[in-house]
Amino acid sequence: MVGNKEKSKEKRDKRLQEISLLRTIPYSDHQRWWTSETVAVVTGANRGIGFEMVRQLAGHGLTVILTSRDENVGVEAAKILQEGGFNVDFHRLDILDSSSIQEFCKWIKEKYGLIDVLINNAGVNYNVGSDNSVEFSHMVISTNYYGTKNIIKAMIPLMRHASQGARIVNVTSRLGRLKGRHSKLENEAVRAKLMDVDSLTEEIVDKTVSEFLKQVEEGTWESGGWPHSFTDYSVSKMAVNAYTRILAKELSERPEGEKIYANCFCPGWVKTAMTGYAGNISAEDGADTGVWLALLPDQAITGKFFAERREINF
Repeated sequence: MVGNKEKSKEKRDKRLQEISLLRTIPYSDHQRWWTSETVAVVTGANRGIGFEMVRQLAGHGLTVILTSRDENVGVEAAKILQEGGFNVDFHRLDILDSSSIQEFCKWIKEKYGLIDVLINNAGVNYNVGSDNSVEFSHMVISTNYYGTKNIIKAMIPLMRHASQGARIVNVTSRLGRLKGRHSKLENEAVRAKLMDVDSLTEEIVDKTVSEFLKQVEEGTWESGGWPHSFTDYSVSKMAVNAYTRILAKELSERPEGEKIYANCFCPGWVKTAMTGYAGNISAEDGADTGVWLALLPDQAITGKFFAERREINF
């Protein structure tokens, strides 16, 4: 077992080194579909992975809007980047509050007109280390799944119609996978429903998370076959992954010139406040795949799940 762990650490370290090298290679002129007029929004970006994605996108020459639920902290975070010469703006956004979402959309419309990239990073997790309390399940599902979904729906009408397509990137986790060694889901009925992408609907995903929350209230979730570690967080990310696939399918039906490409990625176990700084990779490395996805010159990629710049299975 230790041998396997060491091998997988070696493999990951090697991949992260490759990615660090790739990051030093500038985009060529024919790859750069964006300009300084290209607008990207990153939610929950006052620290950690979100802050780092803002920094990297702005470093590539985009105009980036850093959002945060806490206005003071967000203003300070944006100021740090502005002082570094980055084209970064700030606006408060609480993805749990419909009036905050409306106000944000109104501000975008008035100040920027339209946006090109939306990165949904805002999220919560109340378990650290080996803790697995489901005490805050409603808050975790409301924020990570419903909050993400609500901001996406509000922003889609504000996404620019262009030949390169607009992009939506959802920050998720391997903990939400339905298959593979990271999947801890034992509920076969849920797995079958969420894996059947042809008949998957938003209603099915909503019903799945409602079923989970009902079992939490009844105290029966442990026998329900849900993941046994970071349970509520894993279920919320399972829902985000499923919704990303539904969204990508719906948006791919748009005519040429109006396309929006939606993908999700796992940043890995990053040293941030959310992991109690117990992660094994830096925020810079964690942010990389999200930035790479947002800037992909080959825009036809949609409805996929990535980690370390590679596609992985849902």
